[in-house]
Amino acid sequence: MSNPQLIKARFPVLGMTCASCAVSAETSAAAVDGVVEASVNYASESLAVSYNAEVTNAKAIQKAVQSIGYDLLIEEEHQDQDVEEINKKNYQNLKQKTIWAVVLAFPVAVIGMFFMNMPYANVVMFILTTPVVLWFGRGFYKRAWKQAKHGTANMDTLVALSTGIAYSFSVFNMVYPQFWKTRGLEAHVYFEAAAVIIAFILIGKLMEEKAKGNASSAIKKLMGLQPKMVTLITAEGEERKTAIEQLQVNDLILVKPGEKIAVDGVLVSGTSYVDESMLSGEPIPVLKEKEQMVYAGTINQKGSFKFKASKVGKHTLLSQIIATVQEAQGSKAPVQKLVDKIAAIFVPTVIAIAILTFIVWLVFGGDNGGVQGLLAAITVLVIACPCALGLATPTAILVGMGKGAEQGILIKDAESLELAKKVNAMVLDKTGTITEGQPKVTEVLGLEDHEAFIGILLGLEQQSEHPLADAVGHHFKEHKANEIVDFESLTGKGVTGKFEETTYYVGNAALLKTHNIAIAPRLLDKAEAWSADAKTVIWFANEEKALMVLAISDAIKPSSKAAIAALKQMNIEVYMLTGDNPSTAKAIAKQSGITHFKAEMLPQDKADFIKTLQAENKVVAMVGDGINDSTALATANVSIAMGKGSDIAMDVAKMTLISSDLLKIPQAITLSKYTVATIRQNLFWAFIYNLVGIPIAAGILYPINGFLLNPMLAGAAMALSSVSVVSNSLRLKGRSLGNSLSEKLKQPEALNEAATMPPTPSEKQTKTTNKMKTQVLKFKTNINCGHCISTVTPSLDKLVKEQWEVDTDHPDKILTITSDSANADEIKSAIKEAGYQIETV
Repeated sequence: MSNPQLIKARFPVLGMTCASCAVSAETSAAAVDGVVEASVNYASESLAVSYNAEVTNAKAIQKAVQSIGYDLLIEEEHQDQDVEEINKKNYQNLKQKTIWAVVLAFPVAVIGMFFMNMPYANVVMFILTTPVVLWFGRGFYKRAWKQAKHGTANMDTLVALSTGIAYSFSVFNMVYPQFWKTRGLEAHVYFEAAAVIIAFILIGKLMEEKAKGNASSAIKKLMGLQPKMVTLITAEGEERKTAIEQLQVNDLILVKPGEKIAVDGVLVSGTSYVDESMLSGEPIPVLKEKEQMVYAGTINQKGSFKFKASKVGKHTLLSQIIATVQEAQGSKAPVQKLVDKIAAIFVPTVIAIAILTFIVWLVFGGDNGGVQGLLAAITVLVIACPCALGLATPTAILVGMGKGAEQGILIKDAESLELAKKVNAMVLDKTGTITEGQPKVTEVLGLEDHEAFIGILLGLEQQSEHPLADAVGHHFKEHKANEIVDFESLTGKGVTGKFEETTYYVGNAALLKTHNIAIAPRLLDKAEAWSADAKTVIWFANEEKALMVLAISDAIKPSSKAAIAALKQMNIEVYMLTGDNPSTAKAIAKQSGITHFKAEMLPQDKADFIKTLQAENKVVAMVGDGINDSTALATANVSIAMGKGSDIAMDVAKMTLISSDLLKIPQAITLSKYTVATIRQNLFWAFIYNLVGIPIAAGILYPINGFLLNPMLAGAAMALSSVSVVSNSLRLKGRSLGNSLSEKLKQPEALNEAATMPPTPSEKQTKTTNKMKTQVLKFKTNINCGHCISTVTPSLDKLVKEQWEVDTDHPDKILTITSDSANADEIKSAIKEAGYQIETV
């Protein structure tokens, strides 16, 4: 029996609009005979599939996916371009739909809420609502029908059902109001409900599509690191321009100054410095000599060289980075939205209640029971219309994103804003994240007359190709350079040249030792101390003695130590990963207060380390600024880029810190906590309306006191629930993000105290330090929902001026207070007065 021919392939999936869509598409593909494994990723919009080629093929899988309302792009040629064009077109169409839906829905909402008795109000609302429902919102009905055919329901189903019934019922009541009036009932319309829901849901979908577009942008920019044309050296020794796609292993390639390296290979002649920051993240170019490796996407500096290609096409290190980023973006399980989960239960429940209402009225309602039952059933379906539910998440997210933007924190998607509050492991890149990202002369020590020789030092450095020469030139930019003659570069040691018949040297200690140059003890002692701190030491000397010694390093940002201390205060483990050497990594970690660090990490190593943390059930945030961080950023649960970093890092990351200030990270986490709490409060208010309104609409009070819900009151209650949700979201604007804590942590005493704290989540910050009064208080409570939180908020905001939060996911509903003035007894008293239980942890 022959082994089955298994084929692994990845196809773009078209037409998905939510996480539930990904699940449906995956299920349909997996159900095809011959498919061994199928996985659909919503973020990357792709299907990874393994199938037996003897049983099925790509076309059959495509048909199965099409049957549930989606599509696969199975033609490999120009696949990326086709997907990009389709997605771009879809985004523009969605943008146009959203704009028009909002423009038309706004006047409908105003009329329906405030001017419902004006002449021709119903006709005007009908004219404005019809295109919103039947044209701009038609996608909801198509997708809901496809979901219904497969026995599933999501937010699309809820939107389609509620808006469709509200619209149809309103049209019937507008055209034939006598049907109800002759039976002593009122014919009310709900056009505003249908129009507003569709407009707001479209806004949310537009935000999602914009965020997803950044992922493909990052991949495109990574691909752009490779040059399209290269200079090939033929067997006859001639130079010929060749497309990168035509390169073969063992081809000889010439790289000129400033050019990007096309493929991986081994240098065979020439020397140069190469910028490998895309791999290591380090800003200082690396010297490349014969038989050393060079890599695709890195940038040659001032020299030129020839190298022999060893890896081309998909096998280069850059191509592997691109593939890893794509895989990382595609490996995250799609987060099914809370509203989709609710809809899967809520939709069939509401339909069942409506049917039950009609049956009960028909059986027990007497002569008019059928008509009353029909009205009650329709009222149940209309009152279940999720106006407030549709507003609950987007309004909180919009206000949260706006609040973040005010603080210099750009947030691209709702998922990151929700996950940030759960982060318990923070991974920081070193260069450009903790440090400034540029080597600078930090210290200078010389003989008494050393300033007289600065012009000579500048003259030598201006001719040097060494990457650190620019740092020296920048430091002494106020001085004038002398003209140097007989300049010579000494590879691996430094440079030499003459001024007024005297020879001068700039370089390392080995250069001075080679020429038996004397070094004063105080200069030597200082150089050794700088080396111990992982600083690069440069010597400047004449033929007899060392005149000056300089320390060059990538300095730590002023706010980095304070930010790391603040993260530890929040019980978040902090790790530093760097492509730099172990001694430099150790020095920077010590200076910044980090206990856990790893050095000489390549891009894939960083991603693997994050996966290890995730395997330990940690929610990991990655903060980076370079191309080399893109894989790790794509792998992390929450990704944060520095605003002054590379475009690729910012495209991959879901959050960007405009100022590149790490103190913004604790603020982003606090913002996440407040936003998620607001969303939950909003959902509470949205559903309390339905929980109370639906039974009353069904007529549950009729046997007791003869009360039937007036449709006008139902409409007013619907409007009130929406207003309460929007108002609650707007409260976010006034919340403090803990700036006072950050300011306190900038003080040297506070930093010294906080930096010594072991960064373990098990350590409870329950004591007040001697030098910093900020304390963390923890209490067990029974505050277990959004309504409970909104009840205690006024009291806690009055007592706690800094920061507080309730973890309703914790079994003990932990209340955590970070403050320098809060009194535990006052807090307990306030919570008990509000009607809740509380005790100290």
